[in-house]
Amino acid sequence: MEIPEISDFYDIASMLTDDERDIQRRVRDFVDESVLPVINEHWEAATMPLSLLHGLRDLGVVGTTIRGYGCPGMSRTAAGLVAQELSRGDGSVNTINAVQSGLVMGSIERFATEEQKQRWLPRLARVESLGAFALTEPDHGSDSVGLETSARRDGDGWVIDGRKRWIGLGSVADIVVICARDVEDGRVKGFVMERDGDEYPEGYQPTVIEGKIAKRAVWQADIVIEGLRVREADRLPGARSFRDFSTLLASTRTTVAWEAVGHAIAAFEIARDYALAREQFGKPIASYQLVQNKLANMLADLTSLRLLVLRASRLQDEGRLSNSQASLAKLLTGQRARTICREARDMLGGNGLLLERHVARHLLDMEVVHTYEGTDSIQSLIVGREITGIAAFS
Repeated sequence: MEIPEISDFYDIASMLTDDERDIQRRVRDFVDESVLPVINEHWEAATMPLSLLHGLRDLGVVGTTIRGYGCPGMSRTAAGLVAQELSRGDGSVNTINAVQSGLVMGSIERFATEEQKQRWLPRLARVESLGAFALTEPDHGSDSVGLETSARRDGDGWVIDGRKRWIGLGSVADIVVICARDVEDGRVKGFVMERDGDEYPEGYQPTVIEGKIAKRAVWQADIVIEGLRVREADRLPGARSFRDFSTLLASTRTTVAWEAVGHAIAAFEIARDYALAREQFGKPIASYQLVQNKLANMLADLTSLRLLVLRASRLQDEGRLSNSQASLAKLLTGQRARTICREARDMLGGNGLLLERHVARHLLDMEVVHTYEGTDSIQSLIVGREITGIAAFS
């Protein structure tokens, strides 16, 4: 199907390659045909749409930018379009792919030996195994550099102790990348824990976090780790410090920006269609000046965001995107996409609170998007350091 012209006001689709347009159309069709018909039911029940995993596999997008090992090896722009279109359907579905492709497979691609890559990446690309990335802790979110989970060498392996929280897929993953601080040298290192059959190894105890108001269709876990034994062969030798993991997170920041754009596109299209269909005082509310003003401003913000993320990803494909430039993209999309979603929900009035129109689902998911990979405030400090040359945080 063709991308609706009205939400692509500057014909950004014409700036994409044929391959990128094909990927965008395929993911959009998957969202329209498979995600949207079922996602509200899962969102309301707080259940994961596991039946969609085969569809994700068949799209050939899992692994996004990784080359070889059964992965598609796509451009950063194409990976961004995948995030945009999945998020246009639902943020939880995008999170499943983002965790699998960006954080778990990205860690293995960057930090693993060739033998480890051959062992894990093909299974993850085929979605025969699900992955989780265990970094954040109950007392260390934005302060993740201060993580307290420890790893102690013991014979031919390691013993890991600590807590992890907000770990997407952490209760269902077959392969979990665990970040832990080596007690001997104080450096953060990466370890891979594998589930054998239906049971997790002794010492790994995940609990699904309940009561969430957003990203309800993806399970996130609170994890207690006590005396978990991991082999030396399952340590990622390329991960030698927290800085290594921070480079991984920085590389995925543009994809988060594309996710925000996907939520904004959905909210704008829902608001526009509703304004044309909803009648008050004998005519569609789209005929009123205030509504048209809102729609025009939403489209102006949306258009600027789409141009921004495209340029950022093009720079990333060329190897010229700095950390502060990635932060600026995350900062602006997080702010403006939230505003677009709020305006759309406001335009729908009481109907905006219903899953039938699902604009509130996108608004609530945006409340999460602006917090991970660093909140808007953290991104502003990274950009501020670049502007002034002065670090306002340690």
